[in-house]
Amino acid sequence: MVGRDGERTRLSAFVLAPDGQALVLRGEAGVGKSTLLDLAARLAAEDGQLVVRATGVEAESGLPHAGLHQLLYPLLPTSDDRPSDGRAFDNRSSDGRSSDDRSSDDRPFDDRPSGAPPLGATARAAFDAVFGRPDGPPPPVMALGIAVLDLLSWTASKGRPVLLVLDDGQWLDEASAEVCGFVGRRLAGRPGVKLLVAVRGDTASPFDTAALPEAPIGALADADATRLLDLHHPRLGRQVRGLVLEQAGGNPLALLELPAHLADGPGDRAGQDLLGLHGVPLPRRIQEIYAARLARLGDTVRAELLRGALDGAAARPGDGPAPIARYRMREVDAAVACGLLVVEPAAGEFAFRHPLVRSSVVQLATPDQRRAAHRVLAQLHREYPERRAIHLAAATVDPEEGVAADLEAAARSATRRGGARLAVSWLTRAAELSETRVDRSRRLGEAAYVAGQTDHLGRARSLALAAAPGTDESPAAVLADSYLALYRDGEVRATHHRIVAAVERLRDSPDRAGQHGPDRPDRPDRPDEVLDRLVSLLLAVSQYAGDRATWRRTHEVLATLGDLATERAWMYGSTWSDVVRHGAGWSRRVERAAAGLEDQDPWDVTRLAVSAYHLDVLSPLRPYLERVVDRELDTGAMSSGIVMLHLVLLDQLALGQWDAAERTGHRALALALATERGHGLFAHRTRAYLAQLAAVRGRTAEARELQTAVEAWARPRGVGFLTQIADAVGATAALSAGDYETAFLHAIGITAPGVFRPYAYQASRTLLDLVEAALHTGRAEQARAHALAARDAGLPDLSPRLALITYGALAMTAEDDTEASAHYARAQSHPAAERFPFELARIRLAHGIAVRRLHGAAAARLPLTQAAKTFDRLGAPAWAARAHAELRAAGVAPHTPAPAPLPLTWQERRVAELAAGGLTNKEIGEQMRLSPRTVSAHLYHAFPKLGITTRAALRDALTRASQPTPAP
Repeated sequence: MVGRDGERTRLSAFVLAPDGQALVLRGEAGVGKSTLLDLAARLAAEDGQLVVRATGVEAESGLPHAGLHQLLYPLLPTSDDRPSDGRAFDNRSSDGRSSDDRSSDDRPFDDRPSGAPPLGATARAAFDAVFGRPDGPPPPVMALGIAVLDLLSWTASKGRPVLLVLDDGQWLDEASAEVCGFVGRRLAGRPGVKLLVAVRGDTASPFDTAALPEAPIGALADADATRLLDLHHPRLGRQVRGLVLEQAGGNPLALLELPAHLADGPGDRAGQDLLGLHGVPLPRRIQEIYAARLARLGDTVRAELLRGALDGAAARPGDGPAPIARYRMREVDAAVACGLLVVEPAAGEFAFRHPLVRSSVVQLATPDQRRAAHRVLAQLHREYPERRAIHLAAATVDPEEGVAADLEAAARSATRRGGARLAVSWLTRAAELSETRVDRSRRLGEAAYVAGQTDHLGRARSLALAAAPGTDESPAAVLADSYLALYRDGEVRATHHRIVAAVERLRDSPDRAGQHGPDRPDRPDRPDEVLDRLVSLLLAVSQYAGDRATWRRTHEVLATLGDLATERAWMYGSTWSDVVRHGAGWSRRVERAAAGLEDQDPWDVTRLAVSAYHLDVLSPLRPYLERVVDRELDTGAMSSGIVMLHLVLLDQLALGQWDAAERTGHRALALALATERGHGLFAHRTRAYLAQLAAVRGRTAEARELQTAVEAWARPRGVGFLTQIADAVGATAALSAGDYETAFLHAIGITAPGVFRPYAYQASRTLLDLVEAALHTGRAEQARAHALAARDAGLPDLSPRLALITYGALAMTAEDDTEASAHYARAQSHPAAERFPFELARIRLAHGIAVRRLHGAAAARLPLTQAAKTFDRLGAPAWAARAHAELRAAGVAPHTPAPAPLPLTWQERRVAELAAGGLTNKEIGEQMRLSPRTVSAHLYHAFPKLGITTRAALRDALTRASQPTPAP
């Protein structure tokens, strides 16, 4: 029993107490009252008590003393005085069977006390009336109650305490309830007799005025409800699980029975529920809880309840979506009286007592009644296009293009607000209401595409086939199949060929526009949406393939499209493929496109963010990704949500937020491995990123284990995107372990020294790894050639990170101290240097080592201290140990603070002041008649003297400096 510890403790104390007493359990239907009664009966039986059980029956609620007969009959003595017709009454023993269901050897009465109780004439007459001998008027309540008390006391006096258990007390006939109340109030002075009653809290009961002690049985707490559901239905998908928890509202019966009615077709069922068209399908047992009460209401009241239920009226006070106005139910006091509604105290509005009530109202209505209610609601929401379209769609039977178009627009809006799963249902309905075959096919194709993005790949394929019956090569079918092949199986070669063929067929089709719909005013940048989606998927496949031949073929296809290829397509094709050769000039355009993320579909946001990652300008997009990722994972585009997690992880990794990155990575891996998805590509991509994280943290065994798993999966499939990451992991892990030869071998597996292999996106990202590994293995010429190649390729102009590591590589491989100092200064004074703390710390470590050897220990202490602190903060122990060892060699004992800043020369101070004013090195040089390199050198010397590392800190540092400026 889950979540009932308090109730179990109270019932145990009640059952085992020696004194007589009564208790009423009150709670809504399905909350578990009968289970608690079973527990009490079992405890009493184990204690040797006589347990007598009865159940109120609604059909007998009008028969006087019918319930009392169930309770008394097992206690009457086996004598000739027992009424001959007593068995005609329905009566239950502790095992729930009536007396007529048993043989003479299997009757509960065999366990009754033997011998006739000492009943007086008044008591005997009372029992005769109860058991069907109407020789006189019915006995008064007091007389019958006293007779019952005497019978119970005599039974208990035989050495066996009695527990009377009454379930469904709300259906007990009034005469029996009055006697039970009379008896229950007087049990305190009669040891050995107890009365336990269960009644529904949302139904009027004759025990409401009995004045007996009560124990409320409430709904399960959220944590307990989740635990109960997971114990009985551990394999539920996320969406169905969330829907069950929401609809059940902590009701155990609903938690146990709803999943079986939702498991077949979770996407469609859940979408319909969110849409409010059909309600959640309820098991018969739950329907029966409310069906009788609904049937007793008038047609007008039931119509009001139906409109409120279909429009999302609150399931309980305080629930329900706002701020859109909802239908306000009126004149429904009868529904309040029978426990279906409650009145919200604050606003005085009606609300459903429980989500199950709302679903029952919808499900028990006829189709005609639902359509009529939707027509009323469509008129109510004429100022809210989405809700109006939804209700019109539900009210419409025959195809109607206007309604279909409105519903399609509502679906597009939903995808941008995290409702991609919901949009699939709306688009499917829009296709059903389409008047032409072309529009129907187009909308089914759209539904298939969105279904693929929401990770329902099987449904996406069935919708795609419905969009173009009889062919597997329609654009929608190719999209659906290609998503399945790429993301689940990692198939890049065959998928690329198939998409290329589909793009070329679509490009050359004379009636392309007719097949895929006219331009929409709300999407002016996508005149041919299906073609655009095929191209985007082609680019994604090419990125994962990561080889020259695939990308060249993709760029050839893009070139043949002419104006049909959008700017976004060229942006992705340039930044995802080879940022060294094609990335120039795209950073500003990515930043401009990121200004309107709220108006973009989630998959468009993730594609743009991938471009931002390749250009190292992802951080400005990350707040939006973090804000919407949970929404997409719960109710929207699952595939885009996982990619969003990947992008957040990569930015956390770059910014040195490694603990958070590890949590993000494990969350993404769990989602990718979920049985309802099983995305092999996403799972191994996540492992690759976690391997990178383990490598920089010096956990080489973990990094190599993950690297091996990624390589074993990716290399046979030709997924170069992942094999390049695996090589990069090998290089970084070897550098962390000080194994520079292995690091060099891994690095040249990505690209040869002195060149950047075309379409190898890790070639530029591992620049620093290759240079360091080459220097430590005596390959200084190759290291120098690689640093110069980075400079000549214009890497500093492509991204801030590439600028930082290019200057660092040039400094490490410089041929003289002056050049090295200038490049170290440019690296450490770069405005974005602090955004990449791991790379910056490595450059400072190399700088400190070089300075100590050339200029002595004192000059090396500041960069070495800065590097050591950064490595300590990041959690990179291998790198930190190396930095601390160099500090000790520089004469700094462990935990010794960094040296105090030195005074600036006049020229250093003047350069610093101009830089603090926002001037560039070139502008400062022109004003002071110095070369930009000399300006960089002055800043390089000024930064450590001021105790800062960035230009942004110059103004405050100069203000704090109190030393006088010497005359020139």
